[in-house]
Amino acid sequence: MQVKVVFKTARSVTVEIRDGGIYHTNREYEIYVNDSLYGMTEKVITSIYNLKPASEYTIRIGEVETFVETDPEFITLNVRDFGAKGDGVQNDTAYIQAAIMACPKDSRVLIPEGEYKVTSIFLKDDLRLEIAKGAVLSGITDRTQFPVFPGMIQSYDEKKEYNLGSWEGNPLPMFTGIITGVECRHVVIYGEGTIDGNASADPDNWWYDAKKMRIAWRPRMIFLNRCKDIVVQGITVQNSPSWNVHPYFSERLRFVDMQILNPANSPNTDGLDPESCRDVDIVGVYFSLGDDCIAIKSGKIYMGRKYKVPCQKIVIHQCCMRDGHGSITLGSEMAGGIKDVVVKNCRFLNTDRGLRIKSRRGRGQDAVIDRIHFENILMDEVKTPFVINCFYNCDPDGYSEYVSSKERLPVDERTPEIKELSFMNIEATNCHVAGAYMYGLPEMKIRRVMMDNVHIYFADQAEAGYPAMMEGMDLCCKKGIYADNIKTLVLHDVSVNGQIGETFELNHIDKLEKWM
Repeated sequence: MQVKVVFKTARSVTVEIRDGGIYHTNREYEIYVNDSLYGMTEKVITSIYNLKPASEYTIRIGEVETFVETDPEFITLNVRDFGAKGDGVQNDTAYIQAAIMACPKDSRVLIPEGEYKVTSIFLKDDLRLEIAKGAVLSGITDRTQFPVFPGMIQSYDEKKEYNLGSWEGNPLPMFTGIITGVECRHVVIYGEGTIDGNASADPDNWWYDAKKMRIAWRPRMIFLNRCKDIVVQGITVQNSPSWNVHPYFSERLRFVDMQILNPANSPNTDGLDPESCRDVDIVGVYFSLGDDCIAIKSGKIYMGRKYKVPCQKIVIHQCCMRDGHGSITLGSEMAGGIKDVVVKNCRFLNTDRGLRIKSRRGRGQDAVIDRIHFENILMDEVKTPFVINCFYNCDPDGYSEYVSSKERLPVDERTPEIKELSFMNIEATNCHVAGAYMYGLPEMKIRRVMMDNVHIYFADQAEAGYPAMMEGMDLCCKKGIYADNIKTLVLHDVSVNGQIGETFELNHIDKLEKWM
C-alpha cells in the first residue's frame, strides 16, 4: 500500500491511498496526523482539513507515513467581518463579493458555518476561497435578481465577437452561475461546505417548465469561462438549476474529492461538463444525478466549426458515478472534437449507460472523437455498459431522413468521425438492456474498437429498454454485443453471460480480431 499527496492548500491535504481499491479502499483505515487520531476513511481519495499554514505534518495511514508541508498564507478575510450574516435570510452576495475583491494574493476568503443566501459570486485571479464545514452558499431562486450573460457580443469592427453565455453548446443568454469565473487565473475553491442551488419543480423555480427560456437560460452552480489553473476541492454541489459544474474554453483544471448531487428526476442536471477544455483532471468525485454524470463536449455547429477547439487531455480516475443517464458521455455537442480521454479505476452504479458516445450527421468534419481509453472499471446495475450512437436524434432535425438514415450517404463537411476507442479490464454485473450497442455511420465507419478482458453479466430479472436514442430503435432485453459499421473490431477475452440470443451480432465489420 502507498499513500500519495495529490493536492494541498494552506489548510488541507488530499491523499490517494493506493491499496488496489477502486473509489473505495479495500479496507477501512485510521488516519493519524502528528500521532493524533484524525478519523477513519474507506475512500481512496481522502482529504484532511483544519491544518495550519506553512506547517509540517506527518500523516500516517495504516503502516505508511507521509510527510507534507502546507502552503503559506498571508491573511484570512472572514466574510462575516464584511457584513455577511449567514442567517439564511439576508442576501449576503455583496458582502462575500466585497471580501473576495479585497483579498490580496496568497490569502484566504473564509466562509464559516452558516447559511448564506446568494445569487452569483464572481471570482478573481489568485483567490483561495474556503467554504468551511457547515457553511452553505444557498442559491436564491428569484431569477429577476440574477445577472444575465449575453450569448454573443459583436465587436465594433464587426469581424470579431465576444462570447459569454452558453446553453447546450450554443452561444445563448444565460443567468450567471452561483460561482462564476471569467478569464480568471490561479483560483482554489475548497472546503467541507456546500453550494446548494435550491432548485425544484415548483412554479417560478428553476425546473418548472424547464425547456422554456425565461429571461435567460438556467444558471450553473459553477461556471468557468476561459479560465486557467483552477482547482475545486472537497465541496458538495447540489440541487443545481441546470448543469452543476461547467468549465468552458478553459485549461488546466482539477476537480478533487467533491460530491455532486441532484435528484433523479431533475432536468438537464449533468454533473460536470467540460466543454472545449484541455488538461482537466477529475479525481475522487462522487456523482448522483438526474442526467449524465460527466459529459464531455465541444459545442454545437456554430461554436465547434468557427472556433475548432476540441475537448482534450481529460483524465478521470477514482470516481463513483451513480444514477443518471450516462456515467461518462461524449457529446452530443461535440462539433469541435473530443480527443485523449482516459477513464480509469472508477465505479459506475445504476446508470442507464456506462460509456455513452452521442454523435450524428451534421456535427461536421471537425467533430472527431479519438483516443478514448477506459481501464479498470467496475459497473453494477448499468443497463447498457457501452453505447456508441452515430444517429443520436437530438435537435429539431434529429428525426430527419438525413440524420436517421442507415444508408450510406455522401461524405462532406457535415460528416463526423470516430477513430480509436479502447476498453480494458472491465466487469459489468446486473446489466439489463444490452452488453454493448455500437452503431457507426456506413459512410464513415468507426475506425477501431478494442475490448480486452471485458466481462458482462445480465441481471436475472432484467428490464427491457432502449440502448441508444436513435430513430427506429427497438426495445431490447439481455441483448449481447451488437456492432455495426466498424472498420476494425478487436475482441480479446470478452464474455457475455445470461444474454438472450446470440452473444455477438456483428454487421459490416471490415476486420474482426477475436480471441476468447
